[in-house]
This record gives sequence, C-alpha cells and structure tokens, in this order.
Amino acid sequence: MELVKVKRNYQITIPQNLRKIIRLTVGDYVEVDIQDDTLVIRPVKVIHPDQEYFFTKEWQEKEAEADKDIVEGKMVGPFENAPDALRALKKTPQ
Repeated sequence: MELVKVKRNYQITIPQNLRKIIRLTVGDYVEVDIQDDTLVIRPVKVIHPDQEYFFTKEWQEKEAEADKDIVEGKMVGPFENAPDALRALKKTPQ
C-alpha cells in the first residue's frame, strides 16, 4: 500500500510503481468512485466517436479474418495503378 499526500486543489500523485502496473500514462483518464468507505481509482480508455466502429465485435472479427487471409497468401497485389487493381478484382472469385 502506498501513502500519498493530498496537495493544493485536492490533487494527488499516483506512485510510479502503481502507474506502471496499470499502464497509466500522461493524458489518460481515470474513473473515481466510492465503494463502501474506500476511494477507488480505475483507468478508463476513452474512444473517440469517429473510431468506435473499429472496436466493435464485428469489425474485429473481420480484421482477424483479413489477417488470416494475408498469412495464408489469399490476396492479390500490390498494383502499380488503379486499372490493374480493378482488372484483378473483376477476375477474383467472390
């Protein structure tokens, strides 16, 4: 257990060894709550609304499928230009 001092404006410093354990870095957000008579501080990852789609189950499944296809060589390209890419796509079975 670490002892920290409440400073001006009620600020506290989270000790380095604890920050490392929970991988907390400058700019991260934390959630502060009371459970019984205990102050609980939890790290929270905030996702920008423009990037929420990437973290959906469906998107991650498709990313995993694409990664597997790449490993298995199930891909075409790279291409020097767009017309070559379009010709290859038209030949590729769906």
